[in-house]
Amino acid sequence: MQRIIFATGNQGKMREIRRILENLTIKGELTQILSMKDAGIDIDIEENGTTFEENAVIKAKAVGAEAKDAIVLADDSGLVIDHLNGEPGIYSARYMGEDTSYRIKNASLIERLSGVEDEKRTARFVCAIAAAMPDGTVFTETGTIEGRIGYEEKGENGFGYDPIFYVPEYGKTTAELTEDEKNEVSHRGKALRAVRKRLEENV
Repeated sequence: MQRIIFATGNQGKMREIRRILENLTIKGELTQILSMKDAGIDIDIEENGTTFEENAVIKAKAVGAEAKDAIVLADDSGLVIDHLNGEPGIYSARYMGEDTSYRIKNASLIERLSGVEDEKRTARFVCAIAAAMPDGTVFTETGTIEGRIGYEEKGENGFGYDPIFYVPEYGKTTAELTEDEKNEVSHRGKALRAVRKRLEENV
């Protein structure tokens, strides 16, 4: 069985990943999807890239060095707000400090957009996923979802910035989407499906 290790300890993210990569077969072998914890890997990784893609590659290579027989996937994702010159961007997880709650982060972003009309509240979630192969090759895929920043938090289904990210075609935030709806349109869902296609066709 082929092992795929995803460079995260976030269980909510792992549920999403396992759902989208379910029954992935590579070279006729069914894959086992593991988190870093599942694989017994515990390392600190310095994410010092300047783009989502660079940070994803850094993480994938670092974990790949610890698990040479496995395919390692790593993602870097974040919220890009046009009116705030792309903030929080690659610093989304560290915005206002890593230990600051997302309720506080979300309230701050809403406050910074106070008085800004709908058409100028445009934003997108971006997810870059890097795949580090056992032979040392690496490829990346990127997915995005377009929307705008709401005026208050809404929804309980998501995490992070989901409650303030409004998706016009659904008329609700990503925290109000069902799991199936979110996987269909989310930045991570799009990037994961692109990675799955590459793995199935080209590995």
